[in-house]
This record gives sequence, C-alpha cells and structure tokens, in this order.
Amino acid sequence: MIVSDDLFIPMRKDNLNAEAIVRPQLTFWQEAWLRLRGNKLALMGLVVIILLGVMATIGPMISGHEYAKQSIIMKNKPPSEANWFGTDDFGRDVFTRVWYGARISLFVGLTAALIDFFIGVLYGGIAGYLGGRIDNIMMRFVDILYGLPYLLVVILLMVVMGPGLLTIIIALSATGWIGMARTVRGQVLQMKNSEYVLAAKTMGAKPFYIIRKHLLPNTIGIIIVYVTLSVPSAIFSEAFLSFLGLGIQAPMASWGVMANDGLPTILSGHWWRLFFPAFLISLTMLAFNVLGDGLRDAFDPKSRR
Repeated sequence: MIVSDDLFIPMRKDNLNAEAIVRPQLTFWQEAWLRLRGNKLALMGLVVIILLGVMATIGPMISGHEYAKQSIIMKNKPPSEANWFGTDDFGRDVFTRVWYGARISLFVGLTAALIDFFIGVLYGGIAGYLGGRIDNIMMRFVDILYGLPYLLVVILLMVVMGPGLLTIIIALSATGWIGMARTVRGQVLQMKNSEYVLAAKTMGAKPFYIIRKHLLPNTIGIIIVYVTLSVPSAIFSEAFLSFLGLGIQAPMASWGVMANDGLPTILSGHWWRLFFPAFLISLTMLAFNVLGDGLRDAFDPKSRR
C-alpha cells in the first residue's frame, strides 16, 4: 500500500516542546500549601495566631509589671502610658494579665486539641477498620458519652479533683475526642476496601500497620482541619467555664476569668477590664476558624485543578 506524502504534515520547530512537562510534579503537601498560600484570609488568620503566640510569650515581660502584683493606689486606672490596658480592682496591670492569660488559654486549647487528636484517631481508626460487632460496641459507647451533659461532667470532675488547670484540660478532653473519632471512623470505613488496602492484606500486613501506613495518611488532611477547628472550641469552653467560676482560680489569670471579673464593672465605667480579654477571645476564635476553613479548602481534593 502506497501512502501519499500529502497525508503527512511536517512538525514545526515551535511545536517540538508541546508535550514537554510544564512544571515538576508536586506532592500532596506542596499542592495544599499552594492552595493555602492563595487564600489571603487564611494566611491572615495564620499571621494573627503567630502574633498571639509571640505576645503570649513576651507580652508579660515587656510591660514591666508582674501579673499578680497589687497596688491599691492604682486601683481601676484607665489605659495610660504606665498601664497600657489599665488596671483592675487590685491595681494589677491588665496588659500583663491579658498576655499571661493568653498563655493559659492557648495552652488549654492546644493541649485539649492534641489529646482529642490522639484518642479520637486511635479510637475511630480501630472502630472503622475492624467494623462489625466491635464497631457497634465501640460506637454505642461513644453515643453514651455524647449523651452526657457537658456541664455535669465538668462539675463532677471539679468535685473529685478540685478546680484548676489540669481539671479543665481533663474536662475538655473527656468528651472532646468524640467528634474526631466519628470523623476518622467515617473516613476509614470508606477506604478500608480500597485496592491498596486489599493488596496490603494480601501481603500479610497487620491491622495496625494498615491503619498507620495506609488509612491514616489518607485522612490526615481532614484530621488537621478538625484539630485546627477544635482549638478555638476548647479556648471558648475554657473561657466559658472560667466565666462561670469553674475554671482557673485566682491569682492566676485566663481570658475567661478576666472577662468574668470585668463584666460587673461595665456600669462603673471600667470598660477596659472586659473589652481586652473579650476582644482577644473573639480574635483568636476568628483566626483559628478562618485558618481551619482555609486548610479545609487546601486539603480538599475537589479543589485541585
């Protein structure tokens, strides 16, 4: 069979690189970072969180005041050059106490979120992978815990352990891991019959190895988002409990304690005592929430181009 030369079109020189790779292949984390970097609101939230952490570290040191030092002659002074955020009923510097309280509030939020992460991931991963009767028993236990009134758990712990920082963390972690466990379980149930999981089973991999090496890495995006969003929830819960008098005790300071102390003074014109801790609580929650939304969009495979 003779083929005419007219059926062939010579390739032009400018088309030689038409099928060349435009850019090197990006990893999952690199793609997520590129999408996050394009989200200005999420980056702003990240910057705010970093600044709050820096101020919580150095804030009490740059004020020149001690958080528990009292001075009757400086009682309820408004913001001034000497006391940038004013003083409270005992003449204590509010600026110093606000940033000292930031240490406690951020520590409680991050610690509770990490505890929720470890318990929830382990519990949800095991329940989802094993399935069947074991899954039913484990999730019924979760339903029982979910049905317990949160304040009742806190009050019982206060009676047994007494009020304090450790009690607050335990109270927040007692039921805080439930949402994480449910999320991880749902993801594991969807992926445990995937080809790569079946291949690992065929090669004799143990259940914990499969969970650790194959299932959890594929849910890490959702886990990170959940942890990010659970931090402001824990901070707000700590502030709420402290506001009710069930949290940190004097002379220690947290944003909730300071807001509780400052609320009755509003009518007396001492607005700064409530404004600064309430503002920082709101700012922290907003920053973590917008960062969590940005991470959710960054890790969402549907947003890939």
